[in-house]
Order: sequence, then C-alpha cells, then structure tokens
Amino acid sequence: MEYVLYAVLALVVIFLAVVLIRTAMFVPKKEEERKIEKVEFDADAAILALQELVRCKTVSFYDHSKEDDAEFEKLISLLPKLYPNVVKTCEFQRFPDRGLLFKWKGTEETKEAAVLMAHYDVVPIEESLWTKPAFDALIEDGILWGRGTLDTKNTLNGILSAAENLIKQGFAPKQDVYFAFSGGEEVSGKGAIHIVDYFHENGIKLSMVVDEGGAVCDKIFPGVKESVGMVGIAEKGLMNLELSVSSNGGHASSPAPHTPVGILSAACVKMENHPFKKHFTKPVLAMFDTLGRRSTFVYRMIFANLWCFGGLLDGICKKSGGELNALVRTTEAFTQAFGSKAPNVIPPTASMVVNMRLNPEDTVDSAVEYVTKVVGDERVKIRVMEGENPSPVSRLDVPSWSIVKNAVADTWGCVVSPYLMVQCSDSRHYGPISDKVYRFSAADMTVDERHSIHGNDEHIRLETVRRAVEFFIRVLKEC
Repeated sequence: MEYVLYAVLALVVIFLAVVLIRTAMFVPKKEEERKIEKVEFDADAAILALQELVRCKTVSFYDHSKEDDAEFEKLISLLPKLYPNVVKTCEFQRFPDRGLLFKWKGTEETKEAAVLMAHYDVVPIEESLWTKPAFDALIEDGILWGRGTLDTKNTLNGILSAAENLIKQGFAPKQDVYFAFSGGEEVSGKGAIHIVDYFHENGIKLSMVVDEGGAVCDKIFPGVKESVGMVGIAEKGLMNLELSVSSNGGHASSPAPHTPVGILSAACVKMENHPFKKHFTKPVLAMFDTLGRRSTFVYRMIFANLWCFGGLLDGICKKSGGELNALVRTTEAFTQAFGSKAPNVIPPTASMVVNMRLNPEDTVDSAVEYVTKVVGDERVKIRVMEGENPSPVSRLDVPSWSIVKNAVADTWGCVVSPYLMVQCSDSRHYGPISDKVYRFSAADMTVDERHSIHGNDEHIRLETVRRAVEFFIRVLKEC
C-alpha cells in the first residue's frame, strides 16, 4: 500500500512539475527589432474625403427596390474629385452588383498581385434613435459622426488616401495592386464574387488580400493588459436553419397534448443544452499562443497546458458564452419564431429560425446532421435556408503576413495576434483563389465605438481616420 501511495505522490509531483515548467517557459516570443519609419501624408484631405463619402446615403437592403441608386452613383462620381491621382494613374473597371476595381500597375513583372478591399454600402438607420444626423458627417470634439464611418468607408478612404499620397510623392509598387470595393456586402451582394471571378478567369495570382475584420482593442483577451491588434486569418461559416412543425391546427380551447410551438420549444431547449463540440482550430491556437503568453499566471498555466486544462477552458466558454465561446465552437442563436396569426388558434405550421456560425472544423452538412441527432424528433422538419461553409485558414509563414503584422504594430504600437473572425465579410469569397487573406479594419476601437457598428450613433475619432491612412501607406510601401 505504501508503494502505491508513493507512486501516486510521485506522479502528482511530476504532473505539477510539468505544468509549472511549461508555464514558466510560456512567455512572449522575442520580436525582431525594426526601425519604424515616419509616414507623411495630407491628413486633412483624408478627413474631408471621408466626410464626403459618409454624406452619400449608400444604404443597401435585401429588398433592392428600397435602395437609392443615385446615392451609390453619387459616391462613385466623387472618387475623381477626392482621389484625382488614383483615378489618373489606375485602370478602373465596374462590375455587376456595384463592384469597383482599380488596378495600380507595378514597376516590375511579378507573378502575384496584392488586393486591398472595402465595401461602401451601409446598413439602414433608425433615425429617431440617433442623437446626431446619420449622413451629415458632423465633426465635433475630434469625432466624426455618421453611418459607415467605421463600417467600412473609413477603410475605403484609408486605402485610396494612402495611394493618393504615395502617387503624389512619386511612389509606385513593385507588384500590381488592386483596390476592390463592393456596394452590397451588407446584403450578401455579388459584387465581390464578380471581382474574384475576374481574377480567376484571368489567371491573376494573389500575394495578399486585406479586408475588414479585427481591430486594435484593449482588454480583448483574459489577463492581457496591452492593446492588441486582432487580424483574422479565417472566418466562420454561416447557416440559417429553419425548424418547423405541422399540425391540423384548430381552436386553442381543445389542444392536443403537444402543440407545434411546444414541440419546437423542446427542440430549442435540447439544442441550447447540447452545444456543439469544442474545436481548438489553427486560428484559435495561434491566438492562444500569442496572447496566452502575455496573460496572468493562472491563464498562462491554462493556455500553456491545454492538453490537461482544455476541458476546464471549454467549461468556462460554455458558461460565459460570448466571444470566447464563439471562437471554439459552432454557435446557435434562435432569432425568429412564427406561429398562429391569432391568440386563440393553434397554428397549422409553426417555425423557428436559428442563426448558426460554423466552426472551421464543421460544415453545413455536418452541422445539420448534429442538429438532427440532438433534436431527435421526426415531427421537427429541418431546412437549410442559407448556408456557407467556413473559409480556409490563411498562412502565417509567408511574407504577406509579416507585412500586415508589421504595419499594424508600427502604426499602433501594439501586440498583433491572429484570430478567428466570427462575423462574415466579402473576403470569404477569396478563399478558393488565395491562402493569404487577412482581415483587419485599420482602426483602433473603444467598446463604445464597436457597439456603434450596425447600431446607433456610429462614429470615429479623427485620429483613427489618420491612422488608417498611415497603416495602408505602410502596407503599400511593401508591395
């Protein structure tokens, strides 16, 4: 018996030693020291240009009859005025569904080209809930107010203002650079798809694609005090799933033991109580490896030893929900429910819609299979309304990643980390033709600013407008 106790004690000591040694070694990796060059450009012109873009009411709707085509054309017609050097120097093409493509010819014959992306459509507003006019582009106390300031006219302006200033200074990139803009990203428009098809049909290989995505944020990761620039190297898939139950209907005074709404409610509870399995995918592990090293001791111990604490982390994610949970599994959010048109009538058909964001390890087919198994009720019919698989994961072992990473670090003086983007963007369409797609919105955002995206009183600090131009100048100088 004594030998058994000693053996158990020895194993415990070895276990603790392994955990503590791994934790002690789990510290930030040494970064190569680089000289940060100062960037010169006309910041006032960039701010004025963004104001002009925001004043264009380029609101997109799934019902296109509600859109004002004149406002979209107004924005396009402003580009020669706002960015004259870009328009004079670059080839310009228009594609169906409001796709715009500029080509800045490189000085050398290279095998690959770079793409910088943004979209110029915006989501609708509830005017009565705004305290500032949504399309006046009002500037007060160093803040520019208006729909699209962050999502993503600031990005479009940052790209074109950077090129405008570089052309004026006599710079030209070595490789071809494309500026690709969509006017229907918010409604899953096909403008970006047409541009990708053009690249594919013309055999244009891409060295780098940069689109909207992460930002520079504070308190973004447990235990990390520094500001972090989050750059998405993949994005989750999207699926809207309809669950429906049919019945004979009838008067509510004499219901069957289980009504369609009751059956659906049970299905909803089953799904919420049996979340998808966790997957620590490549983007998430890269983020844990970068930021976990900078966290407090307890978190460092967890992230350095996922082999034994992965279950603990999974439990924390399940209970807390939110962004951390969304990073490690496919999520399910019930967003709509439909039933009877009258309070005293049992509906012939009732349905619920669940919005799902697919982890890179899952697919539309595997997610449907899992939901069907969890619900386990043949009365519940499951239909895919819309489904798109997760994007491929982009590479971190290539020069293009270093270009983006260094430009973020040099512009904001922050830590830079890969991550998994839980939202969708036009860049997902580039997956079939490039494994070097990086998602970063060229902005440092406060919590308040992040909440204003797609919300009320969207706004951006003028300093953020300037930094966006600086960031893209740094990127373009390496192209």
